[in-house]
Amino acid sequence: MSIDTGMKILLAEDSGITRKMEIKIFKELGFNNIVEAEDGAEAVKKLEKEEDVRLIISDWNMPNKNGYELLVWVRSNEKSKEIPFIMATAQAEKRQAIKAEEAGVSNFISKPFDAQELQKIIEETFGMGNEDASTEEVRSPRMTESGKVLLNVAHIQITDHLTLGVLKHLIQTGKLDPKYFELETRCMPGWNPVQKALEKGEVDAAFMLAPISMDLFSVDTPIKLVLFAHKNGSICVRRKDENSEDLKTFFKGKNFYIPHLLSIHHMLSNMFFRELGLNPGLTDQDNIDVFFEVVPPIKMPDFLAENPDIGGFTVAEPLGTKAIASGSAELTFLSGQLWENHPCCVVAMRDDFIDSYSDAVQEFITMLVKSGRFIAQAPDKAAEIAVKFLDPEGKLGLKVPVLLKVLKEPQGIKTDNLFPVIEDLEKMQRYMVEEMGIGTLIDLEKFVDTRFAEIACGRMASGRQKSRIHDLSELVSGIVTQKAADSAGSPKKIISEKEGKYLTFALGDEGYGIGIIRVREIIGMMSIRAIPKSPPFVKGVINLRDKVIPVIDLRLKFGMEELAYTDRTCIIVMDVGSNSGTVEIGIIVDEVSEVLNVQASEIEDPPSFGVNLDTSMILGMAKLEGGVKILLDTEQLFKEEEAEVIDNMT
Repeated sequence: MSIDTGMKILLAEDSGITRKMEIKIFKELGFNNIVEAEDGAEAVKKLEKEEDVRLIISDWNMPNKNGYELLVWVRSNEKSKEIPFIMATAQAEKRQAIKAEEAGVSNFISKPFDAQELQKIIEETFGMGNEDASTEEVRSPRMTESGKVLLNVAHIQITDHLTLGVLKHLIQTGKLDPKYFELETRCMPGWNPVQKALEKGEVDAAFMLAPISMDLFSVDTPIKLVLFAHKNGSICVRRKDENSEDLKTFFKGKNFYIPHLLSIHHMLSNMFFRELGLNPGLTDQDNIDVFFEVVPPIKMPDFLAENPDIGGFTVAEPLGTKAIASGSAELTFLSGQLWENHPCCVVAMRDDFIDSYSDAVQEFITMLVKSGRFIAQAPDKAAEIAVKFLDPEGKLGLKVPVLLKVLKEPQGIKTDNLFPVIEDLEKMQRYMVEEMGIGTLIDLEKFVDTRFAEIACGRMASGRQKSRIHDLSELVSGIVTQKAADSAGSPKKIISEKEGKYLTFALGDEGYGIGIIRVREIIGMMSIRAIPKSPPFVKGVINLRDKVIPVIDLRLKFGMEELAYTDRTCIIVMDVGSNSGTVEIGIIVDEVSEVLNVQASEIEDPPSFGVNLDTSMILGMAKLEGGVKILLDTEQLFKEEEAEVIDNMT
């Protein structure tokens, strides 16, 4: 027996764009008799008027009457109470799903869905799918021919999960050789499939958003949090609009994408909009002026580019940087600017696997920690691995330079200390429950299992690097100021973006600093081979471990007097932007000083006069105890024609 494609279907969805996409999917499957409703209240009117509606598919979050309220009405109405009801939603909490089940929902489908998913759910709803589909079958871990346990781990296509990709690469290339497990990774299209797979035991572990794992634990799903997957790593972007008004006016009344209601992205976006003077929330809530909408991360850049009523999104990298690179978005803030070293994704593992294969768990966690340190120490190689792991079919269009920029961003993703800090998870759940009204408070001491991380992280475990929530008013003020500066054609960067570790050095009596993330190494003076017809400040090239590296004299570049080199003269080998991407160059300086951690409060914008240097090269002026340091913008060190010369030398 097959589904009657001529049956009348009521589709309740408040987003016009989403409704059009869903109708298109219905038509792909042959369903053309669709009755549309913009919210639950209109759906009730349509049900009272229309005859022979045989299926209802409704969003949860809608104004006037939400999906749950519509469901309750449908089941209490004599005419409609037997109509199958599918909740098409990204509603996050398991308790909400249980609430809908108790009210009589027939099935759920995660938004947005494709034709294959919709076909499967409709067949299940009408009893035409797998007869055993409703039965939860926990997959027993399988032993391989080698005698190792097969460890199946779910993830999605974001940089937050790169430690898993690097581990897979290190195993495949023989750099790591697990004694107790064989790794199998499963890439999924969004958070709901990941959550479902872990909950049903279809996988042994998952890289997933911390609040999702906490929510699963709150309804007695047998899992534990065993490691952080990373810290920081997310980005907030807004639609690029050169003629937009101030940020508050720009975002007011618009939809804003997040990957999940139970996410750090939702939390940080909520904090930002509140500080901006807006009231963010869902469409079925009162007095809301920025409307959160859950969208799978990989869909966000395309949806933003296509829909003018979307203000922007907060998501894990590299999807935000990809949108910026395409020209459809501009940076609003990096998540680390709001909450430095915040948790986001975690490694959650089923209790049955932990209890049965503790040696394999310890080995897996130890190797993940090593993989995280590999990313921090070799971002270039990690970027190459990332493209192959996150975008194996090339559908996302990820490029190595984009990933490298993400991995080298000072306020970006951190993978060198993955020890799970319970205090930070407590901050997260308290804010979400008490300030946002979502989620459930759980006993984190029972949920977080640090046994394996204690061993894997070693001395780092004792350090337990805590996070720091920055002054939101200062950050938002800086973003608003930056927006105004951009509108006036100024290329200035937000002060809070500039804080971080800097290698300081001297040129004569002046002190300078460059971001430590750009520095490869510091070497003494060595033989330099001159290159004919080069600019005067280009001294030539050196052969450093069989790699040709251009060398410039920074004194000459800055128009200073040339001096004889001394035993204190150094070459700083660093990464700089060029026409073809990122290249290594050496800069000759009089003397290297020290590495300093410069705070945003210590940085001022470049002066408009009083320095003998093109201010476009200056990030800011750091006022420190030892005096003022000029912080250099390495991306602005060379003009286009100079960058071309350097490219030709590499």
